[in-house]
Parts: sequence; structure tokens; C-alpha cells
Amino acid sequence: MTITQLYYVLAVAEHQNFTKAAEKCFVTQPTLSMQIQKLEDQLDVQIFDRSKKPIELTEVGKKIVTQARNIVNESYRIQDIVDQQKGFIGGEFKLGIIPTIMPTLLPMFLKTFIKKYPKIKLKIEELTTEEIIYRINEGHLDAAIAATPLENENIKERVLYFEPFVGYVPNGHKLYAKTQIEANDLEIDELLLLEDGHCFRDGVINLCKAFKDHVDDKFQLESGSIETLIKLSNEGMGMTLLPYLHTLDLKEKYKENLRHFTDPTPAREVSIIYHKSELKMQIIEAMQTVISGIIRGAIKFQDVKIISPLPNK
Repeated sequence: MTITQLYYVLAVAEHQNFTKAAEKCFVTQPTLSMQIQKLEDQLDVQIFDRSKKPIELTEVGKKIVTQARNIVNESYRIQDIVDQQKGFIGGEFKLGIIPTIMPTLLPMFLKTFIKKYPKIKLKIEELTTEEIIYRINEGHLDAAIAATPLENENIKERVLYFEPFVGYVPNGHKLYAKTQIEANDLEIDELLLLEDGHCFRDGVINLCKAFKDHVDDKFQLESGSIETLIKLSNEGMGMTLLPYLHTLDLKEKYKENLRHFTDPTPAREVSIIYHKSELKMQIIEAMQTVISGIIRGAIKFQDVKIISPLPNK
């Protein structure tokens, strides 16, 4: 049994196709198939049911894949030990970022990070929290930046900053005359929200539920992006809530529509998250240091109340 064979097994389990798995592993399909067959012969079991389309894991195959993932991850740790011993911070690093954080945070730290750590090859994807958790657990992401806490036993979290919620109230709305708003001012059925699947949406719903005895899950309008919510609000379709960093680049005329909350300000916790196996920690710690240093000058709120990003919390 070899690490390479286990790596091939994981690739087939992911892609459910020998040809695609071979392309992923940069080997020929016959080479990959032969190595997996050798492993199955050695173990005297079938890992894959090849009669199914797409290919499926057998029951014992599912258990083997779980253990194979642990073994392959642990093998990567040897390179980590060597890199840390040499003080080397570099190599490929796959990072996921949720959609409501990507457009504001990434431009703030990316240039500085790349300049400081030129040997790191960053691969960044915009993903939902659900996709991020799956990919971290499957070993397809090294880390991610997301709203926390996630309460996932396989994932560790390091808090980067707390980002307040800010009301965006258009002229003519009943709350426009207020200089500050309170959480119990919000009416969920009058709020413009992001589509289902966005953790910021769940945070807004949880904020409303915390101050209302009953909340019907009926919404006036939902959109896929915060920018669209702002435009719809400007058209008189209702008010919305924005993450604080999204308010910094608004046009001055639109900043007149911003209404901050009274203390304690409702906020989301933003963290860098990674698998409990703690691979590539030197890169994770470097990224945490850079982001924390930059964000410190942008967000100065102290008295905040963290709102859970988890649905129905």
C-alpha cells in the first residue's frame, strides 16, 4: 500500500470517474486504474462499484476513503514540518471566501500579502459557507474566510475581526428620520435580503428573531448581491442591512442613508477557518497577521453583540 495509491483512490472518490481522476492526478488512466486495482487485490476488497454510472464507493470503500484522507493529510504534514524548520512560507495555498466578504476584504489585504510573501501561490475562490465546509473537510481547501462561529467539530476558527451591521434606509422610509436605529425597529417582512444560502442573510434573520416573539419567513424581495439590494432600496423597495466594510466605498449621497445601531452594535464575527489537522499553519498565521493588522485601522467598533451566521440560531 502506498500514499500514491491512496491519493488516486481519493481522486476517484471525488470525481466518480477514472478518466477525470487521472487528469486531476496528472497520470494516464491505465496507470491510475492499475494502481487502484493493485490496492484492491492486496486488501481483497472492492473499493469502487464499477457497474454503477457514475462510479460509487462500496460500503467498505467509504470507510477506506475516510481513513485514506487522514493518512494523505498526515503525509502532507511531513513537508509542513520541513518547511517550518527551514522558515519557509510558500507553495500553493487554496483559500475560499464567502461572497459578502470577498469584494471588500480581498482588495484590502491581497496586494500587501502577495508583496510580503511572494513565494505563496494563492488560489482564491468565492464560495458559500456550505461549500467551504465541504471542501475543507474533503481536503480541497487549505483555509477560508467566513462568518463564524460555525460549530463544526472538524474545523478550527481564528477570529480576524468583528464587522457591525449597518442599516441602509432610503429617504421616505419610516426609519429615515432616526439618527440611530435599534434591532427591535426592524421588521423582517419589510427588509430586502440576500437569497437563501448566504450566511449574512441568516445573520439578519437571527438578529430580527432575537428581538421578536414571532417572525414569519415571508420576505418582500431577495437578491443575489448586496449591490443589488442597495439599488432596490434606492428605488424605494425597502430598507436593507449592510456589512460595515460595504459602507466605506458608497457614494457620499448614499452614505446619507446609513443608520448605525445603538450599542451594543449587532455584528458578525469574521474568522479564518481551517481543518483541525492544522496543515500549512505557517501560511494561515501569516495571513491572519496581515489581515488583522490592516483591518484594525478600518473597524474601530468595540461594544458589539455577535449574531450567529447559522440558520435558525
